[in-house]
Amino acid sequence: MSKQSYKNDDIERKQTSTPKFLDKNIIKQELDSNIVSKSDTLNDISLNRNITFLFPINENKKIINQFTNVLELAVYNKNFNNINFDFKYYSNNFELEKIISSSYKPGKIYIGPIKNDDTQLVKKFCDKKLIFFSFASNRNLADDCIYLFNFFPQNELEELFNFLDTETRLAFLFPENNYGFMINSIIDDILNKSETILINRSSYKNDLSNVRESIKELGKYNLRKYELERQKKILSTKTDLKSKERYKKLQKFKTTSDYDFTHILIADYGLNLLKVAPLLTYYDIDPNLVQFLGTGVIDDENFFTEPSLQGTIFPGIEKNKRIFLIKQYEEIYNENILRISTLNYDLIGLLNFVFTKNYSFNEFLLTLNDSKINFNGIDGKFYFKNNIVERDLDILKISKGTAIKID
Repeated sequence: MSKQSYKNDDIERKQTSTPKFLDKNIIKQELDSNIVSKSDTLNDISLNRNITFLFPINENKKIINQFTNVLELAVYNKNFNNINFDFKYYSNNFELEKIISSSYKPGKIYIGPIKNDDTQLVKKFCDKKLIFFSFASNRNLADDCIYLFNFFPQNELEELFNFLDTETRLAFLFPENNYGFMINSIIDDILNKSETILINRSSYKNDLSNVRESIKELGKYNLRKYELERQKKILSTKTDLKSKERYKKLQKFKTTSDYDFTHILIADYGLNLLKVAPLLTYYDIDPNLVQFLGTGVIDDENFFTEPSLQGTIFPGIEKNKRIFLIKQYEEIYNENILRISTLNYDLIGLLNFVFTKNYSFNEFLLTLNDSKINFNGIDGKFYFKNNIVERDLDILKISKGTAIKID
């Protein structure tokens, strides 16, 4: 059964003209905080129009500022009226618990927390008929009133492996850090649901001190080098023209190209990825013969001009889907928008849809808990499955400074 698509025009609407400034009071409207509800039962609770953001004061200041700025843009662009957004900051668990204890009412929505530990703490309030949209990364925290809104590698890998053909033989290279270990912990379960076969995996220290040896091991570099030298030695003793031509050709190579795998997944990002990717080609893992793969973290223009990553494919959504927000943000706030900051935009779009439809608390829960219902967002169509956001992603290919959708 196909998913039912609730198209929210506001989510897809682009600005015909970019405002030169935003009235910050647009999200500070003073509204009556008393909600009129039919009764204090789940079926009759109205959604509270006072939405509270929960931000740790010691979190990355740039992320917090951008989340706030994107909220302003989303409210402005979507003409999201008659809602009060309240920003609460805390420095420890005691303060976080105090904020919720003093503000909760049946039907209230909180956006946050961001951290895993803080999200674990707020689960104790789930019996109060509340909803928390958390940006935590730990999928195990999704439960009851906690809905996780983030970019999740499991969703990305499922889309990626479903795209690959039945003859795919995969090598997996990952760093020994939290992200690498997390990918390593979930990859087997995802592969078991696909046609892709994992041939080999190798890891390297986060400081890259042993990355060369790890790549050699993964690609069986020494074995292939030995085999090439063996072939050269045999051909060097032959005098026929064909053997001489073959010997001359092999002189150009360091190893043979008889790889065990057809694809290699590199689960790294940032500066390390820019250092690791060229080493793959240096040790004769030829991207013309082996398809390089990445996760969603590779969706960064800093990687799109790296020669060794040309042709790499990964799951994501083309930049043109969010270009209007990128340009608008840069013009108004004079800085580039972080990739993660778009999360807030789609979340506000969802809430705008729900309040426009005058959903009750229970109707909202039914919508969130029905994975057949999806919403159009700038990061792709999304829906919730087991309280975790999932997206219908495309497969993108890096080519000459950009990432284009593969048809």
